[in-house]
Amino acid sequence: MVAHPEVDPAVRRLTSFVLVALLVAGAWAGVGLPGLAAAHDAPAASPASSPVTGNVSGKTVLALSGAAYYLINATGGPAFASNGTQVGNLTFYASVAGVNTTGVGITPSEGIITNHTGVSAQMTVGTVAETLTITVEIASVYGTANVSINLTYVVHVVQPYVLTLNLISTTSATILSFTLIVDLDGAPVGTISIPSLTSKQTYTATFQYATLGLSAGEHTFTVSLVNEHGLVTFANGASSYSQTFWVPGAPPDYTLWYLAGAVAFLGAIFILVTRVAARRRTPSRKS
Repeated sequence: MVAHPEVDPAVRRLTSFVLVALLVAGAWAGVGLPGLAAAHDAPAASPASSPVTGNVSGKTVLALSGAAYYLINATGGPAFASNGTQVGNLTFYASVAGVNTTGVGITPSEGIITNHTGVSAQMTVGTVAETLTITVEIASVYGTANVSINLTYVVHVVQPYVLTLNLISTTSATILSFTLIVDLDGAPVGTISIPSLTSKQTYTATFQYATLGLSAGEHTFTVSLVNEHGLVTFANGASSYSQTFWVPGAPPDYTLWYLAGAVAFLGAIFILVTRVAARRRTPSRKS
C-alpha cells in the first residue's frame, strides 16, 4: 500500500470553503445571469424628445347641410425617439359638440397618425345655424408610457349666400367636366364643379358662399366661361354672368333721439307749469 501524507486540518477546511464558493457561483451563473441578460436585451423605453403637440386645420365657416375635410396632425411624446423617429403609436379620437348635433358628425372619429402626415377627417353639419366645437384627444404611446393632450377647433354653421347659374351646351359633342371660378367683388371665393354635358344639354349649377358677414352695401358675384371657347354659355347666351345683391346695414339706433325728445318734452312741460304758477301768484289790484 502507498501511504498518503496527512492533510493539515486547516488546509482541509479552506478547500471545503473554496468548493462551496464555486458551487454558489455556479448557481448564480445558471440562474441569475440569464435574468440579467434578458433585462439587458429588453428594449428600453424611448424618452420623449419633445412634448405632445398637435393641431386641427380646415374651414371655420360652413353652410347649412354642408361638409368639409379637416386635417388632424400631431407629434412628440413617448411615440417619438429623441432623434424624431416614430417608434410608438400616435392615436387620435375626435368628436363634435354643439347645441343641436342632429345631422352632425365626423369620419373617421379615430385613427392612427404616422410619419407626421396627419389624417383627413370629414365633418358634416345639419340644418341649424350654430357654433360647433371639434374636440380631438391625441394619445402618444410607447410601451407603458402614455401621454395625452386635447385639441379644440371652432366651426360656425351659417345661412349661406346662394348663387344659381343656368348653363347650356351649344355643341353637338359631349363636353368633359370642368371647373368654374366664382369671384365676389373681384376676388375669388370658390369654385363650381360642372359635370360632363351632353349635346345641347341645359344644366343648373348652385354655389353657396358661407361667411360670418359681409359689409353693408352692394356686392356682386361674377362667373366667367372664357376658358370654354364658346362651347358652353349661360342662359342668356353670354360667356359671363354676374349677380348683384344688397346687404343692409345695422338698424339705426334711435335711443339718443328718443332721449332728446323726452328732455325737450319735459322742458316744455316745465316752462308751461312755471308760467301758469307765476300768473296765479300775481296780486289783484285794490280799488
